[in-house]
Amino acid sequence: MLNTKLKLSFLTASMVLALAACDGDDGEQGPQGPVGEQGPAGQDGADGQDGASGEDGANAQASGKLTRLATVPAGAEVTGAFLTRQGDLFFNVQHPDDTNAAMDEFNGRAINRGTVGVLAGVNFNQLPKNIVSSPVPESDYERQTVVSAVGQYQVLGQTGDTFADLGDKGLPGGLGVHYSMVGNEKIIENENPDFNGFIPTSDNEGYLFTNWESYPGGVSRLKLNKNTQGTWSIAEAMMVDFDNVWGTAANCFGSVSPWGTPLTSEEWIVRSSVDSTTDASWNDPADTSTDGLEMLTAPDFPNPYRYGYIAEITAPTSANPEVVKHYTIGRYEHENSVVMPDRKTVYSSQDDTGGVLFKFVADTPEDLSAGTLYGAKLTQDEGLSDPAVTGFDVEWVALASGDNTTIAAWIADYDGIDTSDYVAGKTSYMSMADVQAWADGATHYPSEAQGGSPVTAGEPMDDRAAFLESRQAARLKGATAEWRKLEGISINHDRVMEAITGQDMIADEIVTEAFMYIGIADIDNTMIDDEGDMQLSNRVEDCGGLYRAHIDSNYSLTRIEPVVMGSTYRRSLDGAARCDVEQLSQPDNTIVMRDGRVIIGEDGFQENNTLWLYDPAGN
Repeated sequence: MLNTKLKLSFLTASMVLALAACDGDDGEQGPQGPVGEQGPAGQDGADGQDGASGEDGANAQASGKLTRLATVPAGAEVTGAFLTRQGDLFFNVQHPDDTNAAMDEFNGRAINRGTVGVLAGVNFNQLPKNIVSSPVPESDYERQTVVSAVGQYQVLGQTGDTFADLGDKGLPGGLGVHYSMVGNEKIIENENPDFNGFIPTSDNEGYLFTNWESYPGGVSRLKLNKNTQGTWSIAEAMMVDFDNVWGTAANCFGSVSPWGTPLTSEEWIVRSSVDSTTDASWNDPADTSTDGLEMLTAPDFPNPYRYGYIAEITAPTSANPEVVKHYTIGRYEHENSVVMPDRKTVYSSQDDTGGVLFKFVADTPEDLSAGTLYGAKLTQDEGLSDPAVTGFDVEWVALASGDNTTIAAWIADYDGIDTSDYVAGKTSYMSMADVQAWADGATHYPSEAQGGSPVTAGEPMDDRAAFLESRQAARLKGATAEWRKLEGISINHDRVMEAITGQDMIADEIVTEAFMYIGIADIDNTMIDDEGDMQLSNRVEDCGGLYRAHIDSNYSLTRIEPVVMGSTYRRSLDGAARCDVEQLSQPDNTIVMRDGRVIIGEDGFQENNTLWLYDPAGN
């Protein structure tokens, strides 16, 4: 409070008296006399009343700090960031340049193949706040190796490694190598390790599951042991068997469920378009390219509705892990799914142009085989368009309820289709007219003359559109289908649990609010086209950014807002200069640490992509 004090002072001065004579003129004024000495100060006056309080200022946008944790070799993406409960950080080097030749001192091998690894010798649960960024690579050695701010990057395995020293515990076919279901023929050596998920069996032992993103895809499992210096050794190696679910396609990012099972995501391009949900040329005899999926099932023609789901690896530590595809979570280009602490609510991101943010709520905790699927409807902040300040309120549009068994029967309806069923200009699978009829609440599917599919023409309506053609179903029901490369989504389970329940999950810290973080690789195309629910400016464009979503007491997302954006997109320069190397460039995977900091992996334009550590303002 500002105290106003009134100080009284008296000045002594000469007084001049003007005397007027009776009936005479006034005399001239005499000269002013000298100023007298200042008298003693009077007592302070009473304090005035406090002024009225001003209005609260607007909430500031989060403006935290980015620290470069590591850079990966030339040509590579940073993928598979996974932080264990013990504080170990795994991440991968996806498709590095095969000409990289530098041999780093720690591993003694070049990183010129798909590489699975870990930052050894550091506990990220105890990571200090004052770590200094690793440098932007300058020398050829730095450009061709992993340069880190903390720890040493330990290579655990590379594409084609057989681990021959493990004897019958090794992998004769090679790490990341996929085989067909029929004839067990070698299909592909995969250079694209993506998601990592660690299932501990003790404090210093467990199984590392790694996605291999290709067509067809796969998942490897390495049994690991950690010594007292924090470095790791491999005890067993295997590729998970997906034959019981007709193989898998483009296994991208993923997560580990709260009950300890890896959830691997099929990011296979589902071939959706404006006019036809499944491309009419899929079974065209003149164009039989099916993204390599025919190599899984040959001589049978692949059914596209068998791919594009979340697959759960159950019994993950057993000799033969089992795989269940959860058709209930919907079919689209899955980046990854995250299960909330209620063990029922699942969020899933669609990595494509015109994508949807989905929510699934299971009927029973820890059982994803039955429940209800939703799509997010966004309302953009009025009067705003710059990606750095523009958020969205979220409502959830119910699509349908279903279970794996029922949906599997719908999928099987399309198994017998092959090139002999092809009709030029028409799809042999679900048509846009089918999905529109479902969205309109029709009692029956349209006839073929009305644009319906031959499989369901004239049949009573069911909910297969919601689960087999989820993007188009959500769009027609009013959900926002405008995300562009909606990438990794992540929570810290303990922080969310404590924020919602008040249960103390994190020692020495009281958390009252927690968020789901969302990586967006590109803020362009359908997000900036001046149409629909998302109408952002093109300032950031291909540099992308990081969002966070508010979680309410029912584990529902209510608002999405920007946290940190990439730099202004610079069209006047080429290559790496398009996005500032000191800022985000196409963030991909995200991981939330126990203390609220966020780890972000880049899939950007830079010569050497970065693994960032973001510390939110006020964390």
